Amino acid sequence: MQPSQHHPLSVLKFTDTLADINGVCRFIQNIAQTAHDINRDLMVFTTTRMEMPAVDNLRNFDPVFAMKMPGYDTLDFAVPPLLAMLRAADEFRPDVIHISTPGPVGMVGMLAAKMMRIPVVGVYHTDFPAYIDELFDSKLSSKAIRLLMGAFYKQFRYVFSRSADYAQRLDSIGLAKHQLVRLQPGFDNTKFDAALRDQSIWDQHNIGRESIKAVYCGRVSTEKNLPMLEAIWPTIVERVEQAGKTVELIIIGDGPYRSKMEKNLVDHHTHFLGFRKGKELAALYASCDLFVFPSTTDTLGQVVMESQASGLPVIVTDQGGPKEITQDQRTGFVLPATSHDRWIEEIVALATDDAKRVAMGAAGREAMKSYTFAESFDHYWKIHEQVL
Repeated sequence: MQPSQHHPLSVLKFTDTLADINGVCRFIQNIAQTAHDINRDLMVFTTTRMEMPAVDNLRNFDPVFAMKMPGYDTLDFAVPPLLAMLRAADEFRPDVIHISTPGPVGMVGMLAAKMMRIPVVGVYHTDFPAYIDELFDSKLSSKAIRLLMGAFYKQFRYVFSRSADYAQRLDSIGLAKHQLVRLQPGFDNTKFDAALRDQSIWDQHNIGRESIKAVYCGRVSTEKNLPMLEAIWPTIVERVEQAGKTVELIIIGDGPYRSKMEKNLVDHHTHFLGFRKGKELAALYASCDLFVFPSTTDTLGQVVMESQASGLPVIVTDQGGPKEITQDQRTGFVLPATSHDRWIEEIVALATDDAKRVAMGAAGREAMKSYTFAESFDHYWKIHEQVL
């Protein structure tokens, strides 16, 4: 049943992450801003000590307890004020509750839904079982997290996956096919543009303007498969130099693997810029020459869309969501995650072939024009309406 004009749909969204700097947060912020701009009744609840974006439909509850995530100095584990959040949810009277994260705030959202007897939907943003597999290499831990995730998400009416690959993976935690919806991919493609290229941006980072720059943007952690990139990078630098050029690796982001990676690549043309956002991030993308993203655990890879819109050819793995937004051999390359030789070969080829980079970058820029956030939001909202 579609909501009538007399009763517009009201959605209350619970998320443990909103003010951080990552693709998930940018997606949630874009959802909130779009709902606000086109007058959809959506409210977002979170709890954080971080500075919040200034949008009317975002509400932050001061955490009753917060601590830095082990190994992630820039991320908080925060416990929300249960009663205050439940009271506010009851006052808002939503038709549907949307849970973005299976953390403490997500648990409050589930409790609110049960108390108000209203349906729950959510997005499967982060592949926690894959992270556990990567970080702990423990079959017991892996099985336990899959059981917990399955028990949590089985209570949802619909679970959005941001890629077809992850819709299939959700089968592994026991979700029924009728619960799974692949959300139409989209991002704010108005903010990323090759025209923002500005080589003077490198002066402030003491990086030469003339070198070819390969960029990675994301969490600097082992579950992003960065040890593989670290292992092959010295060989790439050497081979590009043999071809008479210089290539540098630009790492945007932070995380627990940064110090080790920085130490191991200190003599191999690698620069760590930490977190960057907004116009500066868009200018950095556009001022680089190619994008490398070795992750095997991303449900979509928003940075892969952003970099293509910025005119960069992209190199991604054959595992996870990023391969679905990359046209192999046209806008970049989809390569086996474990094939060091192929990664070296294609990165060296792109770094030393200006015409190929430009052609692939132009194709990527054109391809990303169809991934509008307006269409993605429209699909997102219609699924919530179907719940009623």
